[in-house]
Amino acid sequence: MASPSTGIDNGHDEEGDNSGLMRVLIVGDDVLECRVHETLFGKLEVKEEVQTEMATDKEDLDLHLSGSSFDIILMDIDSPIMDGLEVMKELRAKGVKSMIVGLTSQNAEADRAAFMAAGLDECLEKPLTDEKIKSLVDTLEKNN
Repeated sequence: MASPSTGIDNGHDEEGDNSGLMRVLIVGDDVLECRVHETLFGKLEVKEEVQTEMATDKEDLDLHLSGSSFDIILMDIDSPIMDGLEVMKELRAKGVKSMIVGLTSQNAEADRAAFMAAGLDECLEKPLTDEKIKSLVDTLEKNN
């Protein structure tokens, strides 16, 4: 079924069977940047079908996570709308087990260390590339 906010198939079908799908939640305040990341995931040649959803603010993120599970949560940790560190802590406190990948435009090692300590699985510097996306998917497949 297509998401009303994005028009993108969110991977929920009437039977609730999501086997064979890689579900990705893209979190960021810049819709254009989220669309670029969505396109990168869409170009992947992997064994599962890739389905993406976007969340552009905290309320949107909460809505997406209520009752949904994702394989990867790709999150802009430099967002002026959401405190990335607080969101990370909250996600892990809620028991979110998804691979959470932070994107940053800064290369501050202290910031990266704080996010990793809060439960981030990976921290990547922008811009996101095909190679970085493929590496994330490979890591996810190895861990599953």
